[in-house]
Amino acid sequence: MSPARRLGVAVVLVVFLADQALKLWLLFGLRLAETGPYAVTPFMDIVLAWNRGISYGLFQQGTDIGRWALVIVSFVAAVWLGRWMWREQRPLTVVSLALIVGGALGNGLDRAVYGAVVDFVHLHWGSFSWYIFNIADAAIVVGVAGLLYESFRPGAEKSA
Repeated sequence: MSPARRLGVAVVLVVFLADQALKLWLLFGLRLAETGPYAVTPFMDIVLAWNRGISYGLFQQGTDIGRWALVIVSFVAAVWLGRWMWREQRPLTVVSLALIVGGALGNGLDRAVYGAVVDFVHLHWGSFSWYIFNIADAAIVVGVAGLLYESFRPGAEKSA
């Protein structure tokens, strides 16, 4: 296996396992639903939010058909991006794709198991409140930012 492929697989595994381990600990170890929320800093709380939609709470699904459609979309996206990652050699692109794949797999598993994605980090300041997210969401955002950077970089080689 090439170094780029090893790097990609490692990042996917780290994101997926960290995301799932923290969610399991919050749900069943800390019992966040019964004991939370927790103020971590003046601008960050740990809360429990069940997101039945996609990023930023868009496309909320209240039916099993909608739930399973999002599960399928998550796993199809992960496979498609994983294939791209597997063929890619540029380290930033590989890591960016791996972050997205790991996040998609983590959130997809949540939808399949719980019927919704487990979100828990709430950032706020004064009356401003950011959306509630998880490790998978953060990995996806960073991965997309990496792909955008790579695509707009002067002299970037296009290979999607």
